[in-house]
Amino acid sequence: MNSSQIKHFDYIFTGTGLASLMTVYKMVLSEKFLEKSILLLDQDLKKTNDRTWCFWDKSENSWDSVISKKWDLALFANNDFNRHLTLKPYQYNQIKGIDFYNFVFEEISKHSNIVFLNEKVTDINELETHVFVGTEENRYTCNYLFNSIYTKAFAEGQTRFPVLKQHFMGWFVKTETEVFNPEEATFMDFSVEQKGNTRFMYVLPVSKTEALVEYTLFSEKLLPKEEYENEIQLYLKKRGIQKFEILEKEQGSIPMTCYPFWKKNTKRVLNIGTAGGWTKASTGYTFKNSDKKSSKLVKFLLENKTSADLLTMKSFHKKNRFWFYDLLLLNILYRHNELGSAIFSSLFRKGNPTLIFKFLDEETTLIEDFQVILKCPKLPFIKSLFQVIFK
Repeated sequence: MNSSQIKHFDYIFTGTGLASLMTVYKMVLSEKFLEKSILLLDQDLKKTNDRTWCFWDKSENSWDSVISKKWDLALFANNDFNRHLTLKPYQYNQIKGIDFYNFVFEEISKHSNIVFLNEKVTDINELETHVFVGTEENRYTCNYLFNSIYTKAFAEGQTRFPVLKQHFMGWFVKTETEVFNPEEATFMDFSVEQKGNTRFMYVLPVSKTEALVEYTLFSEKLLPKEEYENEIQLYLKKRGIQKFEILEKEQGSIPMTCYPFWKKNTKRVLNIGTAGGWTKASTGYTFKNSDKKSSKLVKFLLENKTSADLLTMKSFHKKNRFWFYDLLLLNILYRHNELGSAIFSSLFRKGNPTLIFKFLDEETTLIEDFQVILKCPKLPFIKSLFQVIFK
């Protein structure tokens, strides 16, 4: 194929996960990109319910129409105590992957300047005046590229920043008897055997007989599939649930690291989503962070649109103190993974849940930060502070 046949776009998004779709959707809503040609490339058609996103929020948001369930109450538990948390003014929200995909694709399909192609990206090459993108079928160029294809080797091939995984398997079950409280989500239940790790159950009940029951770990290595499933079965049995039907299954692994992905950003290429460090490193929560970052990105593009040659993607990311807090926690869990239950339990035993959620959203003041941090065990964090500073 010669260069005259290569199709050119203003913007190309490689990968159409959460971050890409949120960003394109907000570009559409702004009505400021109608003259810009936008290409979305992904080998996945996004036609299956491949994941569930949850986040907390105080009010209605852009995604309200696709929220499938909201909870005003949450349970935190371990072997020693159960604490029922009133979340107000927050609500805990659930969005099914397929609902989100359908919602965004329906909107962008109305715009002729946006094209989605089901192609696998094989090559990205930045040149002085444009970016070249190759797929298994075609070749494209663009002025600016937003990449959300995660390269595992970047984070896992270095030793300076600890890398854990939030890995899980969930069963969406339907029981014969009414056993769940649909008004209360189980946020973290550490009463399961820890086995030297940070392990907990996560339960999202949508009715008295239906719930997503998920076995989750914050640790370095994945488990054999059977171990996740055995633990879910054991947990259901402990709750007296003998007869149930598995309606759906989901499995995933989210990197938890403070590795500076943004250092891979260049003049014309911006890494977004997990590939850009948009996942909250200490919790693995992605939805709320991506919502904030995608809004910030659209604003950034609009502010820089009159001086395209000066638009340097490197300047988009700004590191803050919450990145450092996450690094301290990950350093502890990387060296002493068994401490997870004690750290989270100390936080939720007496801590103000509203303040904790505000802190995890990175919206607290410095004084509020200390009100949350001082609830945690002091010694591991002091040791971690010295390890991080002198590493």
